[in-house]
Amino acid sequence: MNERHVLILGGTTEARHLAEALTGTPWRVTTSLAGRVAAPRALPGAVRVGGFGGAEGLAAWLRAHRVTALVDATHPFAATMSFHAAEAAAATGVPLLALRRPGWTRLPGDDWHDAASLDEAASLLPGLGSRVFLTTGRTGLAAFTGHPGLWFLVRAVDPPEPPLPARSEVLLDRGPFTLEGERALLARHRVDVLVTKDSGGTATAPKLTAAREAALPVIVVRRPPVPDGVPQAATSAAALAWLTALAP
Repeated sequence: MNERHVLILGGTTEARHLAEALTGTPWRVTTSLAGRVAAPRALPGAVRVGGFGGAEGLAAWLRAHRVTALVDATHPFAATMSFHAAEAAAATGVPLLALRRPGWTRLPGDDWHDAASLDEAASLLPGLGSRVFLTTGRTGLAAFTGHPGLWFLVRAVDPPEPPLPARSEVLLDRGPFTLEGERALLARHRVDVLVTKDSGGTATAPKLTAAREAALPVIVVRRPPVPDGVPQAATSAAALAWLTALAP
């Protein structure tokens, strides 16, 4: 019987859950991490850290390591890696699945403002508030440097990449976050507008509830699409079922 080797492009909770679910199965698991988080949580199976060198480099890795299935479980906003995965899968014939948690759903009482990019999100801020809770991650913050009159609370897992807004405070923290904690944070820093990416999931969702309760506007950056033709799964359980169907 040919060896079953799955490469999980990871960095998300769903990727970790899938690797854990595959423990004890016939699948040999390798999880690839981009290396952006300084101290990632331990994972079962083999782990590699760093880039592949584009779609061609990923395709070469798939061939060299005899990968028989590829699961793109990267962050919903890791669009470049997702398109590289699609190109590499097409070049090698390795089956590809995109594991994507569902996006957040607008609820009654939400004051959401959609944005297609961080730049568009920044352009909406002056009309919505002056004390900004910025939860878009450690990269791309240069988009918010053009508003010196605004104050930003920047929350990230690791120290954010410069440049940062001139008037800003950095809060290093990792979810999951509680509703009580988010309520207290908004009140303590007198936040009057929230900026977030539509990452989905429950770990960081309490900030949306806290903003709704406080009647705060929320700028939601829409996630990029999954490459055309790539099947999707919303949960690690669904991804496990897909892998099982590939090699029953």
